[in-house]
Amino acid sequence: MTHNSVILVGCGNMGYAMLQGWLASGKLKAKDVTVVEPVDTLRERAGRLGVNIVRNSTELAPDAVARLIILAVKPQTIQDVLPAYQPFAKTATFVSVLAGTPVTQFENILGAASAIIRCMPNTPAAIGKGMMVTFANANVSAENLTFTEELLKISGHTARIEDESLMDAVTAVSGSGPAYIFHFIECLTNAGIKAGLPQEIAGMLAMQTVYGAGALAAESADTPTQLRINVTSPNGTTAAALDVLMQNDRLQNLLTEAVEAARNRSVELGKN
Repeated sequence: MTHNSVILVGCGNMGYAMLQGWLASGKLKAKDVTVVEPVDTLRERAGRLGVNIVRNSTELAPDAVARLIILAVKPQTIQDVLPAYQPFAKTATFVSVLAGTPVTQFENILGAASAIIRCMPNTPAAIGKGMMVTFANANVSAENLTFTEELLKISGHTARIEDESLMDAVTAVSGSGPAYIFHFIECLTNAGIKAGLPQEIAGMLAMQTVYGAGALAAESADTPTQLRINVTSPNGTTAAALDVLMQNDRLQNLLTEAVEAARNRSVELGKN
């Protein structure tokens, strides 16, 4: 195996989406990736991409080496899955995409000297539109952190935090955030139906408007605040609607309360 060899532990929807992106970009070659996946259908799906596939860690070659071991399993399985990879800890950097799992949990199993990168992705990463935030412990080399972030960038944007406790806030904003937007689309659709639109048309208008506005905000040199001002004619229809949403900071207060609830729950889950 080469210097850029990667072992991907778990190849469900998120793992598979990331894997497809890495191979399509040419950043990784199929021969340099080994997928460890016990579920037959998921393992076979990964195998069709040309990567090496094994059912569990015991099937890895005795002399197997890896630059990165990327963990994309369910958080509650970590105590069962991780110990088998302890022999790799001397040379490999471990990358976790497990929600609510602090670096100390990995260090306790792999050893205090192990190199751990924690990543919080969100579901749009599956279509290359994700937001991935990383935190690395002091044992991670600058070279391996850069290499990891280059892989993650294939699935969207990346940001790095130096204080791991901020991961709870990251979870509350971008990790859980897509669900807030999906609910906003639901609500806007229902409002359109109540205004007399057929359900199919209301749904299309709501979804495409959110998609288009998000894309415009991402690509425009103007801030979201300026874009809002640009589209709001004095005493016009948009102004009438914003008077409802912005009166006494109604929407701002609601979202702040929602993010705080998610952050607090993330803190609680991290203690378990």
